[in-house]
Amino acid sequence: MSKQIQYTDTSIGDFKVVADFLPSPKALKRKNESTKVTISLSSDSVAYFKDEAKKNHMQYQKMIRQLLDEYVSHQQGVNQ
Repeated sequence: MSKQIQYTDTSIGDFKVVADFLPSPKALKRKNESTKVTISLSSDSVAYFKDEAKKNHMQYQKMIRQLLDEYVSHQQGVNQ
């Protein structure tokens, strides 16, 4: 099974106080609000994104969302 932990009274070294670097809960709010949609995609497209997402250790839905966000950003820049 697991080893028994043995505690000692010896020093474990110097300590340093680190400033709080975490964002506030308000700052954790997503910058872009999301809207859920239902969409039908071709089986080939879904298979492609699933394969690529697996290779890159990410979710295929996230990959599709990022692709669409990049497309919109580019189009907004072109049309201004």
